[in-house]
Amino acid sequence: MKRLNMTLLAAALALAAGAADAATLKIATVAPDGTAWMREMRAAGEAIRSKTEGRVEMKFYPGGVMGDDATVLRKMKIGQLQGGAFTGGEASILTKDAQIYSLPFMFRSQDEVDKVRAKLDPLLKQQFAKDGYELLGVSGGGFAYLMSTREIKTRDDLKAAKVWVPLGDKVAELGFKAAGVTPIPLPLSDVYTSLQTGLVDSAANTTSGALAFQWHTKIKHVVDLPLSYVVGEVVVDKKAFDAISAEDRKVVEAEFGAGFSRLEATNRNDNTSARSALEQQGIRFDAPSEAERKNWQAVGDDVFRQLQGEGALSPEMLEALTAALAEARGGSIR
Repeated sequence: MKRLNMTLLAAALALAAGAADAATLKIATVAPDGTAWMREMRAAGEAIRSKTEGRVEMKFYPGGVMGDDATVLRKMKIGQLQGGAFTGGEASILTKDAQIYSLPFMFRSQDEVDKVRAKLDPLLKQQFAKDGYELLGVSGGGFAYLMSTREIKTRDDLKAAKVWVPLGDKVAELGFKAAGVTPIPLPLSDVYTSLQTGLVDSAANTTSGALAFQWHTKIKHVVDLPLSYVVGEVVVDKKAFDAISAEDRKVVEAEFGAGFSRLEATNRNDNTSARSALEQQGIRFDAPSEAERKNWQAVGDDVFRQLQGEGALSPEMLEALTAALAEARGGSIR
């Protein structure tokens, strides 16, 4: 009996030690549950738990249940959360270079985006690390389009609109101000209600994002010109991440990397299908004239110059972007 008791005690101590060594990374996002984004994050979490034999657990809080981005950041600082999943503009409250892919009218094709990201994603990871965060993954969400309850064919039409920008998104603010618009900054989670009440009547999103967040029930028009490229970024507090063993950190990074690669492929298909769905619901895609396209491009050039002058993005990242884009275009960004 004594030997049996000692065996049970040893087993209990081993279980306790294992529990003490286990790490739980709690990550919040405004992405609704059931979306491809959440499916891949949950799949990554399950794989991480299995491959680390329970030493690392991922717990997700979707649908904005933990609050807006500022609230999530505050909860990260006090240890209530260890991380968050943001768009590039939203993540700029953590690292200003997070919005490097959001520059208006910067990219002409998905191929350009892919070539530039191959060079800039590693630099972005380094920038997050300098600011105390670990970038677990970047996933391309596709091109964002300006969507509205009203018809917008010219810059004059846009000046009369009530346009939403993500709270804290310096690039989006500069872009619309350069077009003569005073935008309305709000958390992403507030946009649907604001479209409903008329606080805003125009907002930018991917076609699949418009469906996921139910904006398609409010909007009637889409300006058929890619405004910016949307990325999703999952970041965790670096101290919490570094507390995990090196071996388990590799598992976490590998699983998020694999999950986000699958997510990118899904997003591209979803955006194509979503556009068809929006058109079938009677939402009009209004193509601007060639003269208006040049006007929008001039806005993009103006924003780039302002960002250089104001230091809203680091000189290193802007230089890297320029070089990578020039290479993708055969030697010139024009």
